[in-house]
Amino acid sequence: MTNPSPEMNPAPLVREPTRAPTREGVLRAAVKVSALVPHTPLLALELPNGGPTVWCKAECLQPMGAFKIRGAWHRMTDLTEEERTRGVVAVSSGNHAQGVAWSARRLGIAATIVMPADAPAVKLNETRRLGAEVVQYERLTQSRDAIAAAICAEQGSVLVHAYGDPWVIEGQGSTGIELAGQMECFAGGAPTRIVAPCGGGGLASGLALACPDAEVVPVEPEGWDDVTRSLAGGAIVSVGSAPPPTACDALQTLATFPINFAVMTAHGMRGVAVSEAEVRAAQRYAFSKLRLVVEPGGAAALAAVLAGKVPADGRTAVILSGGNVDPAAFAKVIAEG
Repeated sequence: MTNPSPEMNPAPLVREPTRAPTREGVLRAAVKVSALVPHTPLLALELPNGGPTVWCKAECLQPMGAFKIRGAWHRMTDLTEEERTRGVVAVSSGNHAQGVAWSARRLGIAATIVMPADAPAVKLNETRRLGAEVVQYERLTQSRDAIAAAICAEQGSVLVHAYGDPWVIEGQGSTGIELAGQMECFAGGAPTRIVAPCGGGGLASGLALACPDAEVVPVEPEGWDDVTRSLAGGAIVSVGSAPPPTACDALQTLATFPINFAVMTAHGMRGVAVSEAEVRAAQRYAFSKLRLVVEPGGAAALAAVLAGKVPADGRTAVILSGGNVDPAAFAKVIAEG
């Protein structure tokens, strides 16, 4: 399938959501997610050289290895019976793909996932194993949104976007509802700061709605820091036509959506970018100190804290957002240490 490049056609070719996400929606999503899966652990982590403790929310331990199950479940359980019969379409490099596929199988809904050709094999294979049909595309020369829109038009399917959807944003925000309760218990109070990996801004937006009194810091890989630059400049910008290679496949979005940007700007967010070396160091630190396998994109927030790019104050929370990493690639990262 041939499609225009993202730079030639920057406007998303998907239907704009008809409502804004709300904190009430986040609370409703949290109830649904709590009835579906156990709360993921909140783990205390001592920073090097006598730094303060940070609190790590281990979303890498979700059933399909990432927080994305939250938004997918909230969105798909709100579909009407008629919509369920038409199936769903999603776009994802792998974690949202698995969240949608997992939810679709549990709900008996047909799912088609548009995934980049360079997505990690472990994510492609698991998405297919869960029963979804996979349609692949070239990340930098084809528009995944255009492909998804064409499939939706042809099949009458419902789009479950990875981040530009109010239900998905609310579902991701359920992470913050869990986190706040856990920190009240273990850290002596709600989080003052939440540091989160950021692709399109679905998680950061949801966390802002869930924890309006906390500073939320979105973290992106260098060269893919369009959200950081958008927030600094006050207008949405894309990554450009030639972003650098990154191991953080889960964070490779070309531009955020207005629905996400509106929440993030209303919350006064400022983003941070981390290097590939800083991400690898964070993966090693999480493995050494927490005994957790965290994928590169899932370790971005921890990388920012370890590198001193985001301060920690004893009630700073870090989201470890995913653990779906290629075993050989992870072993190589660990061996570097």
